[in-house]
Amino acid sequence: MVKFKVKRLLLVGTLIFLCSSCYYNKRWVYFQDNTYSESRPTQIRNEIPLYRLRPNDIISVKVKSSTEASVTDIFNIAPANTVMNMDAGNMYLQGYSIDETGKITLPILGELMVKDLTLSEAQDLIQNNTNKFVNNATVIVKLVSFKITVLGEVNRPGYMYVFNNQATLPEGLGLAGDLSENGNRRRIKLIRQVPTGSEVVMIDLTNPSILKSKYYYLMPNDVIYVEPLKAQSKRLNATNISIVLSALTTAILVLNYFQDDNNN
Repeated sequence: MVKFKVKRLLLVGTLIFLCSSCYYNKRWVYFQDNTYSESRPTQIRNEIPLYRLRPNDIISVKVKSSTEASVTDIFNIAPANTVMNMDAGNMYLQGYSIDETGKITLPILGELMVKDLTLSEAQDLIQNNTNKFVNNATVIVKLVSFKITVLGEVNRPGYMYVFNNQATLPEGLGLAGDLSENGNRRRIKLIRQVPTGSEVVMIDLTNPSILKSKYYYLMPNDVIYVEPLKAQSKRLNATNISIVLSALTTAILVLNYFQDDNNN
């Protein structure tokens, strides 16, 4: 009878521990989908949004020419062969800031309206105007103000620059050192600047549908805020249950030992 009770108690304790562990793990796994396969890739369609330049953006404009190098230096804030220091202050000083009307002012070329243009369109605009003054010139335009801010329950909160024309939400969180243990993977706020103000969307990283969302791709000046878990005690329950089960098992073994000893 004692042995039956011991087995039943151990079975119940084990089931409780396994259930709590499964619930705990589901809160940690990103992009959960049981249809993913190890033998074939899962195709996920998504449309990459195009970023259009806005006031206060900073762009780098370089003009190069193999035949008229001395002339092209007039167009460049720094010499064309200078390696740009990636410090935020230097990027500001060596770049062209778009004013509130949406224009940049370039040497010789004067004011050019670049608001609402893509980087490629802005490059074509500057290239066409440069061709009027320089032969065989090549214009290179880069966005140097692609900055995101990651706050909340991440390992390295703060703001960081993305030296790429495109970045995804996982990449942004990766720059911040990923979510901390206290981070709620189901409640992540993405705050984005739009022409009419700001928009806020709640993102669930455990849901694979985010891979299809336009918010999977980050935009310059996006703010990511990771909420903390609502109840820290829930996260500690798995550890507490493990400790209780260990103590319970030890107690049962001791009890069973003395029971067998008395029977002998």
